[in-house]
Amino acid sequence: MGLAWLKQASHHRVTVVATALALDDEMRLRIERHRQERPAGFEMVESPMDLGETLRQQASPDRLLIVDCLTLWLVNALVPGEARCAELRDDLLAALSTVSSPVVLVSNEIGWGVIPMGPEVRQFVDELGRLNQAVALCCANITLMAAGQPWTKPVQVWNE
Repeated sequence: MGLAWLKQASHHRVTVVATALALDDEMRLRIERHRQERPAGFEMVESPMDLGETLRQQASPDRLLIVDCLTLWLVNALVPGEARCAELRDDLLAALSTVSSPVVLVSNEIGWGVIPMGPEVRQFVDELGRLNQAVALCCANITLMAAGQPWTKPVQVWNE
């Protein structure tokens, strides 16, 4: 999507908003691989915590924002001692409804697997499910990737 956006107009830009923290060697290697694989011309900003504020700061109609990824951002927001998870989530949702940029959000669907044994992991699975549902309501389309194949459809709001 980013390359297609750049080709549409000479003034278009793409900014990847990276949320990962390089807290160990394995994650540092992953981040470096992502940097090397990123297409030329993509700008990057890091936003491991205040994602809503970053989107507002970076937004402009000619800039596509790609957030990679909500899953790691949620890990950062749920770190013990970080009591701002709900505040950060609400700020992100508010930003998504007001930014002037087109935004692509990357997230993982982890609720389809085995139910985790530990309470902290179950909390994370539940929180990510709630975050993905709330973010989906801010989107025009959702693309689910399974085995490298996209399934895209418009968002439908189900009323109970």
